[in-house]
Amino acid sequence: MGSILPFTKQVFKNLFSAPATTQYPFVPKEYPERTRGHVDINKDQCILCGMCMRSCPPGAIKVDRAGKTWTINRFDCIQCGYCTEKCPKKCLSITPGYQEPGPEKYSYTVEVPYEPPKPAAKPAGATATGN
Repeated sequence: MGSILPFTKQVFKNLFSAPATTQYPFVPKEYPERTRGHVDINKDQCILCGMCMRSCPPGAIKVDRAGKTWTINRFDCIQCGYCTEKCPKKCLSITPGYQEPGPEKYSYTVEVPYEPPKPAAKPAGATATGN
């Protein structure tokens, strides 16, 4: 039997063992640690400083302080994580998983509700007198 079907031993082994494949559509995929994913922003913590934009090697992130928007072109992003390291408020994070495929390239834009702090008003009684 070994000379007729040299793979018989492997066939019987596979019949009585657990499947090697995952049940992908029915069981969610678990990504290993340190898997590259996509950049997400917590817009409530963002101060629109632009450090992420300056540290991005391909220039995928754009920060518009006047328009109060943060934009990322996900197709230009190389998921290096430099933006998440340089962010002073730690409002950027890399989420495991991949970008949904689509028929065209687009940019993801978020409106950030940040108001810069106003300078404190000088007290009325503290005027400079010349001696």
